Amino acid sequence: MEDLGKSMQRKMDQNNYRARYQEMMQEVLQNEEVKQFLEDHQQELTQQDIQKSFAKLYEFVQEKQKFLTDDKNMIAPGYEPKLTMNFHFIDVTYVPTTALLEKEHQQEVKARIHTLHMPKDIQDASIEHYERTTGRSQAWLGAVDFIESYLADPKAFHKGLYLVGPFGVGKTYLLGAIARELAEAGKQTTLVHFPTFASDMKQAIGKDQVGEKLDAVKRTPILMIDDIGADSMSSWIRDEVFGIILQHRMQEQLPTFFSSNFSVEELEAHLTVSQRGDVEPLKSKRIMERIRYLVKEIEVTGPNRRLGEQ
Repeated sequence: MEDLGKSMQRKMDQNNYRARYQEMMQEVLQNEEVKQFLEDHQQELTQQDIQKSFAKLYEFVQEKQKFLTDDKNMIAPGYEPKLTMNFHFIDVTYVPTTALLEKEHQQEVKARIHTLHMPKDIQDASIEHYERTTGRSQAWLGAVDFIESYLADPKAFHKGLYLVGPFGVGKTYLLGAIARELAEAGKQTTLVHFPTFASDMKQAIGKDQVGEKLDAVKRTPILMIDDIGADSMSSWIRDEVFGIILQHRMQEQLPTFFSSNFSVEELEAHLTVSQRGDVEPLKSKRIMERIRYLVKEIEVTGPNRRLGEQ
């Protein structure tokens, strides 16, 4: 025979459970959103349907409270719980918030801007925030003209920009701003800091990675080469890396951009002399013919903004 004390304790536990269940159900049914939902669907729901759906109603009330208080322990952070009908059963669905959708959009946009040894914040550059002072307005107009023309007819050949000007006038920022605008429209761009890329290519020889690294750059839909001419090039980098990139992009008519402290004419003289001091004007001229085919030169002037000058 069962012990009388244990039997009474079990009945008390059962009674306490029932009482607590009824209390919780009343709390849930007093929730304003639950009340409104039940009123909106009163023709579809019986009392039995509501009772069978209590677990979902309870989940909704708990998760909505967490959502409103930004509780990180939510089932689905960034998603707002909503009550829905599933035949004669009440269910909970989780809808992404505007903030989450915007965050995901920004991540997708940044993923379309591939960078190699570029400033971390270059992906956040903006055409709208580019100050159109006297010495920079022509470059801004050239950028806007390219963006509009390219997006209107991506399959046609569009010359990129060769931005020339002293250090700190915003050449790199403008390249990033163009890339950002194109990324917003679903286009992929690769930005490369060329002096560092050239160093990487030299190291890639021993790892047998030259072809792989070269292909990734030369085949990208839109290429932006930053700081070209900042360092002297070896004959191998000039002819077997830079030259091959330019040749491929010229043949495939792929949009290409440059930034440099050298004008196109000055760059030709710079590339004539290799790191070893060899003077090779014909090879330099061959490189410059490809560059001139791919771009139009625009001068950018103004104070050095990286030094905080006004």
